[in-house]
Amino acid sequence: MTTLYGLNNCDTCRKARKWLDRFDVAHTFVDYRDSRQAPETLVEWKDKLGGWDAMINKASTTWRTLPDNRRSPGSDAEWKLLLKEYPQLIRRPVVVTDDGAITQGFSDNGFKQRFGISPTKAAR
Repeated sequence: MTTLYGLNNCDTCRKARKWLDRFDVAHTFVDYRDSRQAPETLVEWKDKLGGWDAMINKASTTWRTLPDNRRSPGSDAEWKLLLKEYPQLIRRPVVVTDDGAITQGFSDNGFKQRFGISPTKAAR
């Protein structure tokens, strides 16, 4: 089973969900705002995705409007607090599969690789 974490109103998340439906990839969707992730989950994501900076969408309006002191957390605790308060800062979607793999973002080719979709199946 695949779990896709993101925001209901995010265009990229909608594209990812449509892609998963198109290729019959069983999945569930979790909206960050409705189901805030436990601090331990955020740390696990951070560890697998390359650190806090790699997890954050620094091009977002939310990030740009944060005061300077909030944009440079100095510890895991500060990062967890920031993401608890502003879950929309997490680059999306976050894709978690039962094998423990965690990735971020969506692209057609990236998902084809991630889910082992062959060119013949993709052509349908």
